[in-house]
Amino acid sequence: MISGGGTGGHIFPAISIAGRLRSANPDTQILFIGAKGRMEMEKVPAAGFPIEGLPVSGLNRSLSLSGILHNLAVPFRLLRSISLSGRIIRRFKPDVVVGVGGYASAPLLFAAQRMGIPTLIQEQNGFAGLTNRILGRKAGKICVAFEGMERFFPADRIVRTGNPIRPEIAAVPSLDRAEASEFHGFTPGRKHLLVLGGSLGARTVNESVKRWIADGLPGAEDVEVLWQCGRLYKAETDRFLAGHPAANVRHSDFISRMDLAYAAADLVISRAGASSVSEICAAGKPCIFVPSPNVAEDHQTHNAMALADRDAAIVIRDADAVENLLPEAMKLIHDGKALAKLAANSLEMALPDAAEAIVEEIYRLV
Repeated sequence: MISGGGTGGHIFPAISIAGRLRSANPDTQILFIGAKGRMEMEKVPAAGFPIEGLPVSGLNRSLSLSGILHNLAVPFRLLRSISLSGRIIRRFKPDVVVGVGGYASAPLLFAAQRMGIPTLIQEQNGFAGLTNRILGRKAGKICVAFEGMERFFPADRIVRTGNPIRPEIAAVPSLDRAEASEFHGFTPGRKHLLVLGGSLGARTVNESVKRWIADGLPGAEDVEVLWQCGRLYKAETDRFLAGHPAANVRHSDFISRMDLAYAAADLVISRAGASSVSEICAAGKPCIFVPSPNVAEDHQTHNAMALADRDAAIVIRDADAVENLLPEAMKLIHDGKALAKLAANSLEMALPDAAEAIVEEIYRLV
């Protein structure tokens, strides 16, 4: 059984693990557990795996009446989800339970550990959340992506596997840059900047790009931009660019061939979610990270600083991004020596075979 979800950063690594389990042994029976109403209930079946939902939910940070009422119900939903998890475990009889983070991981792993079933945690971030820290005390293995995780988990059960990434991203260093540039309509001989806001988008990153465009794109005489503005900001970005035409900027809410987008890029701007960090390392790309401040325990800053401390990335605070992000990017994209150093150090930190390594640990537990 594999549990977790809520965001693509949890769901897609889980699907990668499941896919590797199935390729190792096609007879493996896999059941996902998710949170009702969350995106895993759609994405997991689309990937070909069964899933059952729990009524578990996270806390609402709003101080509104509806937020307060929601939070009062959270403990009862958790207890209900633990009870349901026990029933599903008794019916499915798993040999091992894997938790990848997200609302549904906590009740399932807690129930499994109470029932004596081996559990494995895949901690994706450089700063472990409270739930995983508690569950890690009884987990058989904790697979991590960053060094120094002994401060959160028992050292003798930690294995540094990395975060599972899409196979096509692991192949980016071997792709032909000219073909990738042609696919995305880039002009040969120019510098190429890839700006990523995730599937939904990142407001601060988008506002930074808009400010730069409104100022006349200083430093971009030989730079072309592929800008993923995200689904939530697509209409807003369309209106902005209609009033501020920029011939060397292409924007989209979704990039279908991310492997070719990475391959064509001289520099990447991105949030610092665990999956994004792992993909950028595997692609061997220099990156400026803008960690989101709207995440639990500021884990994106920890993720980004793990690279910055090894001269493998640049970090700009969210609060400073609108003023500084694109001016710094223009300086960096024209500094070939600095780009090469960041790229080499980033690739050195990559762990592209994470899914296979995690599956090996699962088999050891079984």
